Amino acid sequence: MDITWFWVGFGAFILSMLALDLGLFHRNAHEIHVKEALLWSAAWITLALLFNGIVYFWRGQEDALYFLTGYLIEYSLIIDKIFIFLLIFSYFQVPAKHQHTVLFWGILGALCMRAIFIALGITLIEKFHWMIYVFGAFLVLTAIKIALEKDKKIHPEKNPVLRVFKRMMPITPGYFGGNFFVRIHNKLSATSLFMVLLIVETTDLIFAVDSIPAILAITSDPFIVYTSNIFAILGLRSLYFALANVMKLFHHLHYGLAAILGFVGIKMILSGIYHIPILASLGFIVSAIACSIIASLLWPSTQTTR
Repeated sequence: MDITWFWVGFGAFILSMLALDLGLFHRNAHEIHVKEALLWSAAWITLALLFNGIVYFWRGQEDALYFLTGYLIEYSLIIDKIFIFLLIFSYFQVPAKHQHTVLFWGILGALCMRAIFIALGITLIEKFHWMIYVFGAFLVLTAIKIALEKDKKIHPEKNPVLRVFKRMMPITPGYFGGNFFVRIHNKLSATSLFMVLLIVETTDLIFAVDSIPAILAITSDPFIVYTSNIFAILGLRSLYFALANVMKLFHHLHYGLAAILGFVGIKMILSGIYHIPILASLGFIVSAIACSIIASLLWPSTQTTR
């Protein structure tokens, strides 16, 4: 079957799910409670696994394993991203009922940015094969940085996108319902909620720089790379609300994420010498996540944040 139809079908499915999410289930802004978030998380994970089954019957076991491995890599990196979103929402004191709106529109931007980054990354590797070693070295350095990182902080005043935007349009402090823009004295102004959205989008841009090379270490098939990325991103909002109150328990998780990035970085560097089997990669990723979570529970942190 022509893969073009799968691209079209996948795009239509994603758009319909997003429309159903915002237009029906979250038409009215409200605070997302843990039970609702867990149900949505289970729904997104189930959809991802069902799609993985489609890949298995359509393209075989190997591509199905590539999809699952890429999905787990992106999903594990998303958990670390949740901690950053917690800091952003806390810093700007975003009302709980409007956090879903920010994450929804943030994900729409992420879908577009990921498509661009994936196309760019695959093109670079195909035309300049040596770029795979650059990506690998970058991931290893990122892994070391994450492993040595003792604390996470945000500095909105240093965000270049926000600084440029402030020069282009006035910003009215405060929250005006779920509006990103308001008109005051016939003058259009951005609200604090739009500032938060800009920071969320730029944060995802930074994370994409890490996650795209990581999944390209597994496969360079654009369909597998994009779909596994998107399914993980679509589960971000529900996972955020499900884990928001317990994230401080996973204070050793960054070691697991560092191990994963370091592993895929080394995999890229060694790609010209030795090909690490996909099952070995999948096993390492699952083990790294599991070990970091178990370590967090066995050795609780004495601080509220890491």
